[in-house]
Amino acid sequence: MKQGKITLGVIIGNRDFFPDVLVTEARQDILKVLSEMGIDAVILSETDTKLGGVETWEDAKKCAALFKKNQDKIDGILVVLPNFGDEKGVADTIKLSGLDVPILVQAYPDDLDGFHVERRRDAFCGKISVCNNLRQYGFPFTLTELHTVYPTSEEFKTDLQKFVGVCRVVKGLRNARLGAIGARPNAFNTVRFSEKLLQAYGITVNTIDLSEVFGLANKLADDDAKVKQCVDEIQEYLPTNGVPPTALVKMAKLGIVIDDWMAANDLDATAIQCWSSLQQNYGINACTLMSMMSENLMPSACEVDITGAASMYALQLASGKPSALVDWNNNYGGDPNKCVLFHCGNWAKSFFREARMAYADVLATTLGKEHTYGAIAGRSISGPMSFARITTDDLHGVIRAYVGDGTFTDDPLDTFGSRAVVEVPGLQKLLKYICKNGFEHHAAMNPSHSAAILAEAFETYFGWEVYYHEG
Repeated sequence: MKQGKITLGVIIGNRDFFPDVLVTEARQDILKVLSEMGIDAVILSETDTKLGGVETWEDAKKCAALFKKNQDKIDGILVVLPNFGDEKGVADTIKLSGLDVPILVQAYPDDLDGFHVERRRDAFCGKISVCNNLRQYGFPFTLTELHTVYPTSEEFKTDLQKFVGVCRVVKGLRNARLGAIGARPNAFNTVRFSEKLLQAYGITVNTIDLSEVFGLANKLADDDAKVKQCVDEIQEYLPTNGVPPTALVKMAKLGIVIDDWMAANDLDATAIQCWSSLQQNYGINACTLMSMMSENLMPSACEVDITGAASMYALQLASGKPSALVDWNNNYGGDPNKCVLFHCGNWAKSFFREARMAYADVLATTLGKEHTYGAIAGRSISGPMSFARITTDDLHGVIRAYVGDGTFTDDPLDTFGSRAVVEVPGLQKLLKYICKNGFEHHAAMNPSHSAAILAEAFETYFGWEVYYHEG
């Protein structure tokens, strides 16, 4: 399941007493870069306005009309300033378009040998004026890392790649539909959350009781064609040696019911009551099914942790890769910057070097091995890692989050379940922040470095209180 293509509305700012050639060159530059990066553009033609730029009120109306016509596919707005530009033209265009999407402001640098009338830009100054107007009009916006930068440079391409991630996160979360399957485990107050606070930002939660799920699953016959097909898919997904066939059939039935419910409600992610009713009343662990969903970019979180599922989804939107939910679980010897991440076993398969289906070692101690088959045992691969946590602060009526980057390491670890050793610079500082601010023991993780994308999306476009851990 791949993420869709991004489309940007492009505004090329202009002031007519600057050289026309600068606007023409800018148009060529930006369209070339967007094409190379697989980004579609909605942009005025060179005959719609002078050179296709936006300067006057009439230009703003034309550009806004074009954006409004394409509003269903525009994910963000790119403002290009080849010269000083027109601060009102840019802001008026966005206001008239009615779009509420992320905005990236780029400005060209002047060359030291180009301060003559034929090549002078003054975009360095114009960018400040454009941003001033965007602020006056109430539009949040994103800046390039360098104040002025050529669109054809690697620095700008990095800025643009980050901005594309921001657009995906903002659009995805504003329209997210999450499924809560069952009630939270009674022992876990930590996963309490506010549906109303989430809904205020466009995140909708749908619910279903486990009794409904079990009832529908039990109505499916063992030899049903869909059940047999699902068993085959599970066995193709990872080794199931030693797992009783009856457990695989139960998993298949449960997976069919969950898939059907998600499809009927257009859900993007789920959080499941993964213990202990599931084991006591149905007889399996749902970990493998949750892993398969996450691998297919439909993240599934443990213990009805809905804000954990939202965190997984946000990281997935930023990176295009599957996420997982983990416990900040153990210290790693005496190294203050390393720790062990763990869960019974529902991480997406792509996290592992190799993996197999097993029973859940911890839950089996009280619920019985025969009732806990379905967990995944495996060790994470080494490489980049990002973590994130969204939480609803009900006492203060706000949503808060923390994000950061780390590394999956190859350090030895002799244990069971889904597991990883990670290194996070300044880990002790992060853990103090988590504890002092009442965050959950769960965090979402992703095999990427996406923290900067989430920090920008959460803070600039949602207005959430964000701690960006940078060591």
